[in-house]
Amino acid sequence: MFGTHYRIERKSIMLAVAIMVVASIGGLIEIAPLFTIDDTVESDPKMRVYTPLELAGRNIYIREGCYACHSQMIRTLQDEVERYGPYSLAVESKYDHPMLWGSKRTGPDLARLGGKYSDQWHTAHLKNPRDVVPQSIMPRYNWLSESQLQTKYLGDDLRALRAVGVPYTDAMIENATADAVAQASPDDDTAGLVKRYGEATQIRSFDGDKGTVSEMDALVAYLQVLGKLSDAAHQPPAPTK
Repeated sequence: MFGTHYRIERKSIMLAVAIMVVASIGGLIEIAPLFTIDDTVESDPKMRVYTPLELAGRNIYIREGCYACHSQMIRTLQDEVERYGPYSLAVESKYDHPMLWGSKRTGPDLARLGGKYSDQWHTAHLKNPRDVVPQSIMPRYNWLSESQLQTKYLGDDLRALRAVGVPYTDAMIENATADAVAQASPDDDTAGLVKRYGEATQIRSFDGDKGTVSEMDALVAYLQVLGKLSDAAHQPPAPTK
């Protein structure tokens, strides 16, 4: 075997052809399944998009490196399903750019976190994790409550996501800044926000301070919607043909 390999190495053209053949085989193995993706990936026509406030929270989540310790992908293992809920489906990350599946779990998986804890719990936990989980090694993010959320460019964020397939409308893009403020200001007029994003939109002061819209508002709003944009994972499996 080694003798054949050595002979191929001495012939540059033969070596190049051999490399191309091996690379082509690997490429076909990776590319071929993509031709059947419409048949293998679930669909959910009722799936909601992130509101501007939730999207801003997701951006903060990425900025602060939360994905380095928390995955958002529940595997099909029985112990994971029993702890976290139904295993993750591809369609649930349809509008995630980039996706945050991951495999690192210094902290627990967050794919089904939405609604599990109260806003007050999340705010206290982010300010000082050891106040609610004494054994936690998570760093503090107390400054998020004091940092005003920058909403000026949220429309640009929505426009960029629409370019890669997220179905944001012109009205959503035009009103992105106002909608982000409205979602964290329950005493303001929120009719337009609900019209654009649906009755399931969570509207309240997420950090408990109605006077400002902070980065804490945005991050908690994002955490509270994880696992709630689609109910595909909770539906019975489709009958096999």
